Amino acid sequence: MKNSVGKESRNGPDTRAHLLQLVDKNLLVEILDAFTNVTGLTANIVDTAGRSIFSKADAQINCSFCQLIWKLEKQKGIQRCKGAYARAGKQAALFNEPYIFRCPGGLVEWAAPIIVDGEHLGSVICGQVLMWEPEEFFWIELEEMNRVLTDDFDPLFKAAKELQVVSGEKVQSAASLLSVMANYIVNAAWQSMQRKKELELQQTLLNDEIATRKSLEEKLNSQSLNYYIEKEKSLIGKIKLGGLDECRKIFKVMLADIFAEAGQNNLAVVRARVFELVVVVSRASVEAGVNSERPIGINAAFMQELGACYSTEAINTAALKVLERYFKEIQTNSKSKNRLAIEGIKGFIRNNYDRNLTLEEIADSVYLSPYYVSRIFKESQSITVMDYVTRVKLDEAKKMLGNTRYKIDEIAIRLGYSDASYFSKVFKKNEGMTPTQFRQSR
Repeated sequence: MKNSVGKESRNGPDTRAHLLQLVDKNLLVEILDAFTNVTGLTANIVDTAGRSIFSKADAQINCSFCQLIWKLEKQKGIQRCKGAYARAGKQAALFNEPYIFRCPGGLVEWAAPIIVDGEHLGSVICGQVLMWEPEEFFWIELEEMNRVLTDDFDPLFKAAKELQVVSGEKVQSAASLLSVMANYIVNAAWQSMQRKKELELQQTLLNDEIATRKSLEEKLNSQSLNYYIEKEKSLIGKIKLGGLDECRKIFKVMLADIFAEAGQNNLAVVRARVFELVVVVSRASVEAGVNSERPIGINAAFMQELGACYSTEAINTAALKVLERYFKEIQTNSKSKNRLAIEGIKGFIRNNYDRNLTLEEIADSVYLSPYYVSRIFKESQSITVMDYVTRVKLDEAKKMLGNTRYKIDEIAIRLGYSDASYFSKVFKKNEGMTPTQFRQSR
């Protein structure tokens, strides 16, 4: 997944100053205190360097476990926690949503990004909890993770026994709530401007795409059906894999194709074709985890809205709006109880498919153990983590096979396979034909 933050973040001190210029510090303190009183969870706001934007007088009182950790870190002259907060904030900004992680001390925390006008200015950090009752393996891990700080673990063990045990559902709800509150405050002044810019950009891109498609219309007539089917398959595949940014691109291209072929003077055909495309999205969304009853209401409302659209511009806006509605359904109604972790895993794999990934490396990217990652991924996706890696690699392989300038050996290397024959074997096992046969069939 591509970084949704368009601008480079400033350094830590600058982002702290910028945040406090945008919103009153006392208001932020009041909001975080109210959140803590309701949930019992500690919350803080840090800049992009992982440093709290509050003074000691304004900051909340942390749990005794964290107080011990910070005291030991100060004695050793190290700053593990600030580094962890900075990294977690960066990951949260990368996906533009709350990011759950395990801190260096062994506790569960989460970071909700504060992004203003495309710039990551800081994060809300919350947690200092456990997500399951401590077992023998937890105490062993606690020793290993904090051996650099101390050899006397009794005070840490005692403090850890006082920690809250919070359900995954509560963690996700609390993370989302903090993110909404923080970003609502600092983003209000930008929302109208951003919506206007987005509409103008969409219309410009749409007009450019239509112009391009019309100029190629004669050339594509004989191939239009196969072209459309391939695009439809690609769209469905991206939705199932969770590649929502790529879905947007494909969807916009398919809309432009429909408008170019039918034209402004045949809106009845345009409406029918666009509705058919949205139905394809809805079916793929169900396979991606959306409740099977949700598309009924969404599609009915979209059909009614289409009837009130009297231009391709209006139809385009309505179609993109319903696409985002399905994306939201995929993100918030996924079957996975660990949606944020699952999407983090998927994003890491999609960004690193060209490497020879290991389960341990993938698990490290979301601060979870390999065993836990394997279990929640299989339960949620009905496929193993490594099989998903293979699926993403083969999806990229198919795109490269469509370009004859790539040799099979080169494609294998680009996908992280050191042996081209092994790549061919994996491809045939999953696709029923060799890469060469696949290329010839296109």
